[in-house]
Amino acid sequence: MFKGFLGTFTPRMDDKGRVTLPARYKETFKPGIMIVRGQDHCLYLFTPEGFDDFAEEAINAPITDERARGYQRYMLSNTDDQQPDAQGRISIPARMREYAGLSKDIVIAGVGKRMEVWDAAEWARYEAAQEAGYSSPARDLLGPA
Repeated sequence: MFKGFLGTFTPRMDDKGRVTLPARYKETFKPGIMIVRGQDHCLYLFTPEGFDDFAEEAINAPITDERARGYQRYMLSNTDDQQPDAQGRISIPARMREYAGLSKDIVIAGVGKRMEVWDAAEWARYEAAQEAGYSSPARDLLGPA
């Protein structure tokens, strides 16, 4: 059985930047949650264990490599660890809300080993743009058929 994150959820963010996590994943995030500035102006949500897997290569990259240092600095300085409150809410820091362009209407999308937080309008645009590629993916996109 698949044990990753699936689905699309549409909670509202309050004026303090608090968001209620999807109820089905409340237990999964009980040990904590790592919020990471993601690509495409969204935020990534990982369990602590999932973050360790995601960040391992970057953390262990050689400090003598300039590009690796830049990646390490950017990723790790734009990561926040939190403990969900009793209602299953987290607070998205203002700096991260600004980066992702989040309004009150957001989307939390399950994407396998992580969840992503998007502004609802931006998610709708992104999803529409991906439709053609999903309908007829390139033969080499996901490996041999």
